[in-house]
Amino acid sequence: MSAQPSPQFVNRLISETSPYLLQHAHNPVDWYPWGEEALSRARAEDKPILLSIGYSACHWCHVMEHECFENPEIAALMNELFINIKVDREERPDLDTIYMNAVQIMTGRGGWPLTMFLTPSGEPFYGGTYFPPEDRGRMPGFPRILRSVADAYRQRREEVTQSIADITAELRRMHEPLGGAGDLSPQLLNDAYRRLATRFDHVHGGFGGAPKFPNSMALSFLLRYWRTTGELHAIEMVELSLDKMASGGIYDHLGGGFHRYSTDDHWLVPHFEKMLYDNALLARTYLEAWQATGKPRYRQVVEETLDYVIREMTAPDGGFYATQDADSEGEEGKFFVWTPAEISTLLGKEDAALVCRYFDVTDEGNFEGTGRTVLSTPLSIEALARLKNLPPEALEAVLARAKAILFEARERRVKPGRDDKRLAAWNGLMLYAFARAAAVLGRDDYRAVAERNAAFVLGTMRRDGILYRSHKDGQNKFPGYQEDYACYAEGLLALYEATGCVTYFRAARELTDALLAQFDDPQGGALFFTGDRHEQLITRVKDVFDNATPSGNSVAVEVMLRLAVLTGERRYRERAENILRTLSGSLSKMPSGFGQLLGALDFYLASTKEIVIVGPPAAPATLALRQVIEETFRPHRVLALVAPDDAEHGREVALAAQRVMQDGQPTAYVCQNFTCQSPVTSPEALRSQLTEA
Repeated sequence: MSAQPSPQFVNRLISETSPYLLQHAHNPVDWYPWGEEALSRARAEDKPILLSIGYSACHWCHVMEHECFENPEIAALMNELFINIKVDREERPDLDTIYMNAVQIMTGRGGWPLTMFLTPSGEPFYGGTYFPPEDRGRMPGFPRILRSVADAYRQRREEVTQSIADITAELRRMHEPLGGAGDLSPQLLNDAYRRLATRFDHVHGGFGGAPKFPNSMALSFLLRYWRTTGELHAIEMVELSLDKMASGGIYDHLGGGFHRYSTDDHWLVPHFEKMLYDNALLARTYLEAWQATGKPRYRQVVEETLDYVIREMTAPDGGFYATQDADSEGEEGKFFVWTPAEISTLLGKEDAALVCRYFDVTDEGNFEGTGRTVLSTPLSIEALARLKNLPPEALEAVLARAKAILFEARERRVKPGRDDKRLAAWNGLMLYAFARAAAVLGRDDYRAVAERNAAFVLGTMRRDGILYRSHKDGQNKFPGYQEDYACYAEGLLALYEATGCVTYFRAARELTDALLAQFDDPQGGALFFTGDRHEQLITRVKDVFDNATPSGNSVAVEVMLRLAVLTGERRYRERAENILRTLSGSLSKMPSGFGQLLGALDFYLASTKEIVIVGPPAAPATLALRQVIEETFRPHRVLALVAPDDAEHGREVALAAQRVMQDGQPTAYVCQNFTCQSPVTSPEALRSQLTEA
């Protein structure tokens, strides 16, 4: 085998662990990672900073790298005029949040790659997203931008200073609550529901138009609203959205899992990157919808998605990888799309005709005029069976065989790249999905995956009381942000409920207490995104809006509400209530940005059922009681599973104290509104208690 040629260029990013930064380590650009070395040089030379932020699965980040950052002439211009800093947004969400907010203030839009120009003090004065290598119509080329910005910094400093003042003032206003604090009442939920309904796409599901993102937090809120109020339109919106997404090209029909978003309004052609967090959140929503409706397709989507995560996104150490790219062999989506000829070669003419009809694969294709098709299923198996005059069981058998053959053939293609760092917050979201699926579906293999993840994160990514944001190549990097503590605590509480292991409860509580110690605002209101151990940036933001992932504040609220029930300590409920009141003015006005917090408010307002099951964990009678809890969607409950000989449990979890088996049988205790019902030992009696108002 011939040796690989030595790269022509090597810059400082070669010493980083982030796959995204390493992708740029051989650019001719004199890149720095964010840090004091770059900032000090900018101050010493009085040069503006060119800050470029992206992530490894970002298609347009790859395009701009190829067109601009690999171009020696453009790189020379960057090196002459600027101190150039490259940031992985997934490692540094604090920087990404501040400067994404800044570019949205400047231009009215955002996205990645994020291109921002800063003073040596880190103050933003100009920015954008993708810039082409030369002028294209009304879009200026990157060299023109570079010269213009450098000239403004040198020659028109007063204008730059005024721009900075305006932007910085707006940045500090962005995270102020809308309308101030108010009462916490069901009317907030009603108003939010009505606003979401006005934005709902009643044809294709979801909210708004193209590009369309799967707002799983809003859908989960609608499920809770339906459960609380009985409003049928709420669950109808959820079902239409989930059905359309599961049949669209945004879902990977061969390998499982969801792509990032749809470029159209009907979920057909996605941007093909797969993010850990999307799949965690959607698995959660589909699981809840399966509990609510019993639709087999929803369970199938959950299991296919989690099986994909086990196969493609789980490290040998138990951590979950961050992302998979959209591109392979330099082309977006190449790994995922098909032609009729490819399918016919693999399946034979007769089966191929059925499979192409089911997956809507045509000679014209549906992907960017390439003649290739993104698989979707516009017809159900039942509808296609009627159309082809076949028994549905026969068609199902053909499709099952074909999917296995196509999947194996696809596995022989060049796979998209994978960002194999582990991020604490995203691991927490996926831990929650596996723990809940283990409990709801009775899947011991999913429980084992969840427990291995907890062992990895708590044993490797937590050191000396600090939870770290990122782990890669044996290294922890960056103290965790508020969302890391909140999301991982949420996952641990779900794992505690699934297993009854008090170790997970203790760790969840420790993370929550650390969160309150490091990120709390002495003035009250929402928690800060950065903690006492983080560097001071130009502003200290509060993460209150859901974006692609739920707001860390919103997750923390429900974690604290659940801890208050389990521990009996009012301090958790009071702090959660304070955040809810602070943000109450925003909830009904902007519900699409507060789906997670609306769900937490629903839990806060509900009459929570406090359930304890005491019995040998593996005993059939214990499992039968456990299954009653999960046989339908019950969002307004907290559960403790206690082994009969676990004396430590009651000392850690006040709800579980002094609970014992009755007559030597596994026993369930149900309390509500400060009143406990008689302990019961049969599933029928427990079901009766849980269905009482």
